Amino acid sequence: MTEMMRAVEICEPGGPDVLKLTDRPVPQAGHGQVVLKVAYAGVNRPDALQRAGAYDPPPGASDLPGLEASGEVVSVGPGVEGISEGDKVCALLPGGGYAEYVATPAAHCLPVPAGMGMKEAACLPETFFTVWSNVFNRGGLKAGERFLVHGGSSGIGTTAVQLASAFGARVFVTAGSEEKCQACLDLGAERAINYREEDFVSVMRGEGGADLILDMVGGDYIPRNVKALAEDGRLVQIAFLQGPVEKLNFALVMVKRLTITGSTLRPQSDLAKARIAQDLHEAVWPLLEAGKVAPVMDSEFDLSEAAAAHARMESSGHIGKIVLKVSG
Repeated sequence: MTEMMRAVEICEPGGPDVLKLTDRPVPQAGHGQVVLKVAYAGVNRPDALQRAGAYDPPPGASDLPGLEASGEVVSVGPGVEGISEGDKVCALLPGGGYAEYVATPAAHCLPVPAGMGMKEAACLPETFFTVWSNVFNRGGLKAGERFLVHGGSSGIGTTAVQLASAFGARVFVTAGSEEKCQACLDLGAERAINYREEDFVSVMRGEGGADLILDMVGGDYIPRNVKALAEDGRLVQIAFLQGPVEKLNFALVMVKRLTITGSTLRPQSDLAKARIAQDLHEAVWPLLEAGKVAPVMDSEFDLSEAAAAHARMESSGHIGKIVLKVSG
């Protein structure tokens, strides 16, 4: 490894144009960590929130954006077992993915699934960790249940549709165009609701209500979600594209015996993330290697084009994942 590396930093809070190429020291592997030579880095909504000044990195994390990457292990810190230099992995990162090298806990690394390229592998950690922990761990989705995913054509959405279908749930989605709705149907959704033309509350009530809803929209979707849930239904909130504050009549929550929960991934402890990684390796990696589940790819940009990648994501015209090519 060299002493310096190319990286994309956030010069100041703002729009995509505040992302600038710079030179940074190559990180060192601390206790329990490895350093990856990054092949590809995934681009995600939390990166844009951080860029805008609305999502600060947790204490001790890199100030560089980037929460997932694929690459080759080039350095192994003390206390690491089961992973060696030269291993090809994808990893959930505490930050720093928009760079040629990144340090991350070894327990948050997973092998690149057999038969999968590095570009596709870079798209797995952030969305699969998020979906598994929220839909299956917190939401308790079971086979046969009615599951509604808002933003079904996003990276999170396309992952949730595939995993829920693979585990036997009945999947419903909302999306904003005919093309996006069709993409969700192709991935295994039973019904795609174009929210510009139909009311998801009416559709789900006609189906008996949703047993589980995964929402990243927030705003006025929150009370509408409560109306769309079946008795004993669960709402899992993971983001707020339309804001986190909304009036809600809790009488309906009580009458229908609803559960409202939610989480963010980045601030969780290293141990919690390691447990999610272990669950994924056991339950989901076989599906990836069998080709039953795969990341949906939208577009690829060079590391130097990070601003264009963010503009693409924030246009909401994408279907699936956006990646930055860093090396290889």
